Amino acid sequence: MAVRPVLGILTLYLNDRGLLEERDVYRKMTLAARKLGLDLIVFTPDDVQYATNRVHAQRYVPESGSWQRIWTALPQMIFDRCRIQQSPRFERLKIFRARYGHLLFLNRPIGNKWSVYRTLLRDARFRDHLPQTRLYESSRDITAMLKRHPLLYLKPAGGTGGRGILSIRRAASGGTLIVQGRDHYRRIIRPMRVRPERLAEKLKAWDLRGRKYLVQQGIRIRLPNGRVHDYRLLVQKDGQGEWSVTGCAVRIGPPGSVTSNLHGGGQAARLDAVLPGWLGNEEKAREVQESIGRFGVEVAGYLEECYGPLCELALDLAIDRDGRFWLLEVNPKPARDVFRRAGEQEAYRLALIRPLQYALWLYRNRLRRRRNSGRTVGRKTTGSAGGASGLSPARTVGRKTGGKVLRTAGRAAVRAVGGAAARTRSDAAGLTGMRRSSAIPCGVQEEHEKKSG
Repeated sequence: MAVRPVLGILTLYLNDRGLLEERDVYRKMTLAARKLGLDLIVFTPDDVQYATNRVHAQRYVPESGSWQRIWTALPQMIFDRCRIQQSPRFERLKIFRARYGHLLFLNRPIGNKWSVYRTLLRDARFRDHLPQTRLYESSRDITAMLKRHPLLYLKPAGGTGGRGILSIRRAASGGTLIVQGRDHYRRIIRPMRVRPERLAEKLKAWDLRGRKYLVQQGIRIRLPNGRVHDYRLLVQKDGQGEWSVTGCAVRIGPPGSVTSNLHGGGQAARLDAVLPGWLGNEEKAREVQESIGRFGVEVAGYLEECYGPLCELALDLAIDRDGRFWLLEVNPKPARDVFRRAGEQEAYRLALIRPLQYALWLYRNRLRRRRNSGRTVGRKTTGSAGGASGLSPARTVGRKTGGKVLRTAGRAAVRAVGGAAARTRSDAAGLTGMRRSSAIPCGVQEEHEKKSG
């Protein structure tokens, strides 16, 4: 009987009592993995026995409908689902990544919001879709930005889930500012009127500089009912190792909220139920839908080129009344529930299985390369991407060897935003046509640089 490859989902406990996030998602992925011929385990850095390179992992057993602990070797492939935490657990994650960085990871960490913003800003394809953003250093940054934009958002560079986000807008009557948002526990902060000269004092408790906050141009995204909304676009590698759009859904914030996050009480809706009405034109909505799909694939390919192997990214987009779309932020560890809650069952199914399909493609590709390498022992070979990941340079953008970027000779696949439409190919405007300045390397985290556009 053939040995089944093992994919390990690397995650973090949410507390010291071993609470595990997304357990039901991993259960569903286990069932799907079995049908594909793949075994799946879930583990955290705290489960690893470094002396023996073994792990006390959790495994879902469908026959009993329960989770079991097993001691096993480290998996052949790792899907990193660890989100940022302010905890010792996250520090131990850094140790694990450093110790086992040679293993086959489906995805590597990318920079924080500020690093990703500056990286994207270097490529002309993305600049017109990036809201002006600064790294906060003093209240003068807010003052300068308010002179250019009537609405601003303040967000932590390393935050998740809508925590600690504030909006500041000029009051219609002039002379005062309206400040509202969510605290670091996601609790809604009701609108407050603040005199401009008192703003710095009002924000002092937020420690904007110490927490590395960003000051971002705000986009008008309030629906007629007064609730904010944005668009969650999920792009993933598929079973051929190509970037594809899995789906796009709308997130609508609760009344009184400046964020749309589902964890903060937001709701999900189908894109075709919101976007045509928002733009007032169904044809325009279709054009925008296609444009954001192409944009998402290009962003994913470029960030992979800059940061290393990736397998999925979620792009949070704002679309204004004119149909111009703006990239608010990139989420490298996205949840999938927005599609289920929006009634997009096919997109939800794909969101679960595509990382599994991609893992199998990586595994088989690595075996193929090893067999080919065995046949050419003693012969000089060139052009191989090498590395632990087993990625083929003919199918993947941005693998680096010896400090040089290998350009893909393959084709980029773009699925329609709905996730189920036929695949179309991208040529000069897609991944194969990517260019970047050689003067500024990708992925450099410039935390101390201030201005951004």
